[in-house]
Amino acid sequence: MSFNDDEEIVSNDNAAGNNADVFDLDKISLKFQNADEAPLEEFNLRVMLELTAVGDVSHRPGLDLVTVLDISGSMKGRKLKEMKRAMQFMLKKLSPIDRLSVITFSNNACRLCPLTQMTEDSETDVMVLIDDIVAGGETNITEGLQTAVKVLDERRFKDRRSAAIMLMSDGEQNRGGDAAQVEVSNVPVYTFGFGTGGKDPKAMADVLNAIAENSQGGTFSNVEKVKDLNMAFAKCLGGLLTVAVQGFILNIAPVKGYTRIDKVSAGDYETTEHDGTVNITFGVLYQKETRRVMVNLVLSEVPKRVSRPVVSVQGKASNDLKLDKLENKEFGNISSARVIRTPNFKGLKKDEVIIEESRLETAEMMKEARAMADNNDLNGAKNKIIKAQSMLDDVDLQGTVKMLEMLKQELDQFMAYLQSPELYKKHGRAFALSSELSHARQRFAARGDMDKLSLFSTPRMDAYQQQAKSFDKDPTKPVPTVEEDQKQDIIADPLSPIIAPLTRFLQQAIEALQSIAFILNSASPQG
Repeated sequence: MSFNDDEEIVSNDNAAGNNADVFDLDKISLKFQNADEAPLEEFNLRVMLELTAVGDVSHRPGLDLVTVLDISGSMKGRKLKEMKRAMQFMLKKLSPIDRLSVITFSNNACRLCPLTQMTEDSETDVMVLIDDIVAGGETNITEGLQTAVKVLDERRFKDRRSAAIMLMSDGEQNRGGDAAQVEVSNVPVYTFGFGTGGKDPKAMADVLNAIAENSQGGTFSNVEKVKDLNMAFAKCLGGLLTVAVQGFILNIAPVKGYTRIDKVSAGDYETTEHDGTVNITFGVLYQKETRRVMVNLVLSEVPKRVSRPVVSVQGKASNDLKLDKLENKEFGNISSARVIRTPNFKGLKKDEVIIEESRLETAEMMKEARAMADNNDLNGAKNKIIKAQSMLDDVDLQGTVKMLEMLKQELDQFMAYLQSPELYKKHGRAFALSSELSHARQRFAARGDMDKLSLFSTPRMDAYQQQAKSFDKDPTKPVPTVEEDQKQDIIADPLSPIIAPLTRFLQQAIEALQSIAFILNSASPQG
């Protein structure tokens, strides 16, 4: 069956995104976090790159979203009701530049509607289809996912558009083969494990995590409480409706003859090396979403005090998911990190680097604890988490650091699931897998108590979580439109559209002033 019947977007001058025809590198704010000084002798320097997608997303690309919904027999009752309510909220948030296709699966997959432009009329029509869903049968995740991929692959209208799949299931696959083997190309797949995974929580967590991991930028959310599905869907949608950058590739280059890149740590994002330079393919970034990259450099020995750049960074991106369009595209503006080589080196680390190192170490220790628990060594797993908690307690920084507090909360929640084999099997393993992929991609995934644990959440995600809560209490109340959300973004952060170019110009000005100060100090009798 062919799925080339996607609906063409009818222009709406009032809808967001109708001018999403160019990518502006000013949508990425770049900060270098590294020591200002290094000694004269050969030295290993760690530089952290902090990239944040900023700017106005009123001209975001339209979203082509395919939801893949489990309607097997185990979904009967409250689960089905909560799923329908989550879909109702989603329909109200999509705008006329967005298109939605709904696929259900039980024994087989069924496409309820093609990719349909989300107008007021189509919102009503699609909701009627969803309201008519009846649960029954087995769980054929494979066919549901294959159908979703086919819907997106066979689109006629895909230029300057973003695309995503959201797949929800409450149990292990028991029909249709292994969904983890389905090729999803470069489309992000966001999976949601709903409830406790039926008879085999491990099987559910394994397949849903693998599906997300096999996609570019997808995450696995473990939604333990039935009532939380709407919030989990809403937070995911808060990212999808604020796409600031697509097909983003970062180029990191050393200074030839002076520095060498020893290692680059960028989670599980694709990293390639050529002639000493490194490219990282990040793909999609949401507004206010941050990626931190650790770059270990080897600085050559120098004979005297000098101020020089040690690494340079460039970026390029596309308007859509077709990364092949980037092959002949030039990289954008160059930014460099500069370090003073001095005999009076003090060896101070930036707080931001300490925080990120703590996050990476915590994530690795949680992964090790999960492996121990998988081997039925719960005591070893608990000791590993206690060690991680002590490590975070020993981080000595001024004031309260949100990231560190969130990491402590994550460890506390995981520790609670390690108290018995039953708890770990039912909740702990899925929690840990969700956490691992979330950390590897520095992207929010729902797990545990979402009110307390919101690592990597963006402001729009947080806003949608609160809107979903209000909707759950009273579905008759109006839901803010995407345009109204954008106005609130500007009110909350009026400088956001100019922060990236402003940061770059300020950085250049600071570098110029530092160079002048260095020259003056070197020329003075005491220099």
